[in-house]
Amino acid sequence: MPAEPPIPVNIPVLGAPEAARLAECIETGWISSEGPFVARFEQAMAARVGRWHGVAVSNGSAALDLALAVLGLKPGDEVIIPTFTIISCATAVLRAGANPVAVDCDASSWNMTAEAVAAAITPRTRAIMAVHIYGLPVDMDAILDLARKHRLVVVEDAAEAIGLACRGRACGSFGDVSTFSFYPNKLVTTGEGGMVLTDDDSLAAKLRSARNLCFQPERRFVHDELGWNFRLTNLQAGLGLAQLERLETSIRRKREIGALYQRLLTGLPRVQLPLPATAYADNIYWVFGLVLGPEAGLSAQALAAALAKRKIGTRPFFWPMHEQPVFRRMGLFPGVSCPNAERLARHGLYLPSGLGTTDEQIEHVSTIVRDLLA
Repeated sequence: MPAEPPIPVNIPVLGAPEAARLAECIETGWISSEGPFVARFEQAMAARVGRWHGVAVSNGSAALDLALAVLGLKPGDEVIIPTFTIISCATAVLRAGANPVAVDCDASSWNMTAEAVAAAITPRTRAIMAVHIYGLPVDMDAILDLARKHRLVVVEDAAEAIGLACRGRACGSFGDVSTFSFYPNKLVTTGEGGMVLTDDDSLAAKLRSARNLCFQPERRFVHDELGWNFRLTNLQAGLGLAQLERLETSIRRKREIGALYQRLLTGLPRVQLPLPATAYADNIYWVFGLVLGPEAGLSAQALAAALAKRKIGTRPFFWPMHEQPVFRRMGLFPGVSCPNAERLARHGLYLPSGLGTTDEQIEHVSTIVRDLLA
């Protein structure tokens, strides 16, 4: 009997529309960031989210770096971030010269809460970075209320929330600056890539200059400021346009994957599944996560290892920012305790849930997970 083929944690969906856009780039010679697909992709993405400006960049981390860089933060300024997130969020704050302040997440939605943010605000706070996690959004109405009350800037990281809505409004539309990632596991992928969105004309101009080495229109190689080469190529933007055209189909498929896993895995003792919905959003199931209770019989690491032996890919949950060794050596987050994030990091992992994952693969994965946790 033939062995089961591997099931990677993510399988992107690419096809004829993407191939046609890449072929057009090659045929016309427009493969660099100067090509016409870049502006079209920026306009299409901004329109999809309901923003005035989109600034395409080389990846999601670059998008965060640029978003923080143009805010004019000063040494000693504080930016509140969730501790349960990717390290790019904290490093962007540090590179902007400010101090990240980490807050815990909700135990059920896995997102930062307005209550935790409110408790962390000090006279030095200048911004709140809201990061939508794993398929459910932060309650952005509550975050915006806090920002207005304390006159704070909102940076919205919607990297994992393409196509997701909060109270009917598109994620990516809430921040003074909002960012996206187009890594292969996102609902719109360009291989690598990202974008910053804003409605502020002045911020948009700063973002466009900073991503392009701060070249000046009249004197290209004379620089008044330092910038980055964070440009997106025409090849990548062509992929992004084709991916945007299939976004509604991708959203439906993600929710089908989540619903199938929920049906097959509900009832496992001492295992927490993702919330299907909150009071303000339906889960888009960017990934399908499990959090194992202490009596589950296996640790998350042991379950991942057992699945790997059966050629099933997984990923661990984020490790909290306040426990990162590199930040501890820098003296950051002294005395911080975030029990919800610490529990998720130690006991959470997510299963294969990319857009190209088939129902048969999900059923196979679920059967093995149930057997291992029985």
